[in-house]
Amino acid sequence: MKLVPLPAFADNYIWMLQDGRNAIVVDPGEAAPVFDALARGGLHLAAILVTHHHPDHTGGVAALREATNAQVFGPARETIPEPLVRLEQGDHAEVLGLRFEVMDVPGHTAGHIAYFLPADAHNLAAGAPAPLVFCGDTLFSGGCGRLFEGTAAQMLASLDALAALPGDTRVCCAHEYTLSNLRFAQAVEPGNADLAQYTARCEALRARGEPTLPSQLSTERLVNPFLRSREAAVLQAVRRHAGLSPQSGQPDVFAALRQWKNDFR
Repeated sequence: MKLVPLPAFADNYIWMLQDGRNAIVVDPGEAAPVFDALARGGLHLAAILVTHHHPDHTGGVAALREATNAQVFGPARETIPEPLVRLEQGDHAEVLGLRFEVMDVPGHTAGHIAYFLPADAHNLAAGAPAPLVFCGDTLFSGGCGRLFEGTAAQMLASLDALAALPGDTRVCCAHEYTLSNLRFAQAVEPGNADLAQYTARCEALRARGEPTLPSQLSTERLVNPFLRSREAAVLQAVRRHAGLSPQSGQPDVFAALRQWKNDFR
């Protein structure tokens, strides 16, 4: 079972899992890159996993479903065109012998979900490249999604849940935002040696035209300020930048960090 990022639009990735005959795709914002990959590999599309309702993640779903009869899975509490299997925290999506655990990760949108593929006996027997997580726009390498519909407290809880996954989990997010995120991370935590090393590695990948993704969760814990908002260096930087008092609660600190990123140039 191979994991492949299919570039879409300017900076999206549509993730594909394929076993040489059948495929699963995640968040197909446009259909053409998927049709091309299916044709090149002689693959049949078995399923589509959707993390949230934004058009750059759902725009190709209808055309792909109509052409392939792929089964569509998506969030229980978001507006996604029917028919689809609606999922929420504690549910499972089972396709091609793989068993994905569904996580509620609101913040970017109100009903955003993620699909975690654990490295258990069932998935490993099916040839899964586990563990991995398809996290849409909740967690990025070096960053997180904007708070379009959710609150800072929700996003913080969602990131805490993702950060608690095994350290070797591959983080399959949906955008190539890594270098811009790392520039911000360095402004927040300029003395972070792990961040400097990771930035150099990602710059080299992009210079060769290669994706920086998937990342690894253990790396994100070391470099991503949104997973490190409780660390002393990050707390101090955010409080200094936003003028927060030492008594500010963690959601307030996180909200200030997210606003700093919004305004960062």
